[in-house]
Amino acid sequence: MLCNHMDNSEMSLDSFVKKTKRKIPLDGECVQVSKNKKTKHDPSNVKVESEDSKISPSNATVESEDSIISDGKANDLEQTAVAIHSIDASPRVDEDSQDDVDAQPKLLTVTTKSDLKWRKISGEKLDCDYLRLYSRREADELMSECERVIEYNSGHLARVQIFGKWHDIPRKQVAHGDSGLSYSFSGNTVHARPWLPLLASIRDTISSVTGKEFNFVLINRYKDGCDHIGEHKDDEKDLVRGHPIASLSLGQPRDFVFKHQDARGKNASRKIKPVQIELQHGCLLMMNHPTNSFWYHSLPQRKKLTGVRINMTFRKMVVQDRSKSKKK
Repeated sequence: MLCNHMDNSEMSLDSFVKKTKRKIPLDGECVQVSKNKKTKHDPSNVKVESEDSKISPSNATVESEDSIISDGKANDLEQTAVAIHSIDASPRVDEDSQDDVDAQPKLLTVTTKSDLKWRKISGEKLDCDYLRLYSRREADELMSECERVIEYNSGHLARVQIFGKWHDIPRKQVAHGDSGLSYSFSGNTVHARPWLPLLASIRDTISSVTGKEFNFVLINRYKDGCDHIGEHKDDEKDLVRGHPIASLSLGQPRDFVFKHQDARGKNASRKIKPVQIELQHGCLLMMNHPTNSFWYHSLPQRKKLTGVRINMTFRKMVVQDRSKSKKK
């Protein structure tokens, strides 16, 4: 099981932290799988070079233990699936989606010197990068340590206000970060607890492979497939505008669904298909600007799933000038 606790005979936290740290990827060579040409790699700006990289359910092949994207209708997301890393034929476009060809996701696989493979997911105002950050063994150890040391909120901090009514959050939640930071959403404000050594280590690893700094992490624990999170955008005023959000998944793989703001609900003004990704154990999803300004995302219920999932979203929060606020 992914969630077995570490016993006293296993490594200390300090040695575990050192073991799971990654080195900063070099600015040197990287290899494009499709072309075998050497080029510079910037994980936040991976470009798609050809039409062959467009995703279509009819021309993709699925390989094991990697992320799966499906691109289907809103009421039938699970019928089609395509691999995020293997495109073998020229793209096909359904007749009913001709107007939204540019909105469909694209990808490119790039390997750096540190053996990290970035996969690009892009569309109209959609820009994400996906990476298997930790090996299965490393991810198992992280999951076990998270279950041992992380404590979650309870009471009023475990409730949110939706359309004027208070509801229990259908998952466990807690935040850690720099002193004085907080995050407000759905009528609730979550104050950051101090960084745990484990969380600081994960933060530093993500910063080293992305070149981005983060001062806050929101952690959600889903006990099984019944726990979920509804459609929302992470575009609150507390967040530094334009800064990416880094989402680390541990445990049970779960479907993660993007929906364009103009294509939601009965009053949708456009026809843009949703994008579904199966987030795998030990993988990192970078949601780059302007994704959260135009696309809602959710983790829907999957009642047949029984495993625990822990998700960490690392963010860059606005730091308030305390001296100015005191003068006021």
